[in-house]
Amino acid sequence: MCEEAELGIQVVWVRTAFYRRERRSVALAREFARIALADWDRKRGADDVVLCVSELATNALLHGVPPGRGYRLWLALGTEDRVLRVEVHDSGDGEPRVSKGGGVADEECGRGLLLVSALADAWGVEERVPGKVVWCEWRPEGGGEESPLRVF
Repeated sequence: MCEEAELGIQVVWVRTAFYRRERRSVALAREFARIALADWDRKRGADDVVLCVSELATNALLHGVPPGRGYRLWLALGTEDRVLRVEVHDSGDGEPRVSKGGGVADEECGRGLLLVSALADAWGVEERVPGKVVWCEWRPEGGGEESPLRVF
């Protein structure tokens, strides 16, 4: 019997890319995600995932990446539990938040995360030095409430 199976360790497929602080990086991040999802045969919900990648990359570009720096896109898929996790790592400070709606100021702030919260099964923000990681996850249909995928 394989030692990994005895320990209950799950194999995780990971794809990662680094993008500079430039507008075209969002389109490149979307294409990177599309290719990874196709390679992993993850067609169901792929458009939602790509839209969330686009929103998180845009937020990093506009709010989280100081001049001269960039952001990292990280995609992971558990081979057993099939949980898909998207992370965007940036070096900016601040706490991303979902728009509560109401005013003109809100129209340009927080709407992307509103989409992410509606499309993903879970999302959140974690600290890193410097900056933060904004993540979202999708469980396969019928999956449990808590995600077992925690890879760092």
